[in-house]
Amino acid sequence: MQDYIDIANKNGVILLNRGSCQFCGAETKRGIHECIEIFSLGFQLIDYSKPENHIYRFLSVDAHTLQHPEIHGRWNNHFHLTRQHLMFHYQIQWNYSFSPKLSNYLNLYKAGKSEEYLVPPKIFARGNITVTDLINKAANESDCQEMIKRWGMEVYNSWSRHHETVDGIADEFIKILPSLSQKAAIPRQGETDKKQII
Repeated sequence: MQDYIDIANKNGVILLNRGSCQFCGAETKRGIHECIEIFSLGFQLIDYSKPENHIYRFLSVDAHTLQHPEIHGRWNNHFHLTRQHLMFHYQIQWNYSFSPKLSNYLNLYKAGKSEEYLVPPKIFARGNITVTDLINKAANESDCQEMIKRWGMEVYNSWSRHHETVDGIADEFIKILPSLSQKAAIPRQGETDKKQII
């Protein structure tokens, strides 16, 4: 992945080295740099060796990326918001094999939409939950799972002005991948994760 500092420079964004994260408001001391470090370490309370927990990796990657679009390429917004839409709206059972297929589909899509741009929500208006909430407030795996789901939904809802656009992408993507018709990707509160995902 291209270095986030290089992308910020390309986007004309000055990254701050002190205080809270300038994009999501995470209570850090070294700004966006610490925010990314925390995220890159993952959320250790979750055992990602279990296939039923992979969903939380997808949800957290999408949430963090869409909270910090200034340090990613502009088509990343399409990818991560579409994946969120497929999981939240269509309840798709996402797995690692689908991600490169969605990326390939978006490469075809953007060939005819070179001017399309998903304008991000305002800074600090992309969901209230941040990485520091996850590491400071989640006491166990279940807490962390529930918080990641809420985090993902908050960020997804903050991008609601573009849901119609990504719905069109998701609808066509589902048509070319019939296996995506499987449901119940995201475990609902009170139901076991394994039962919902497998």
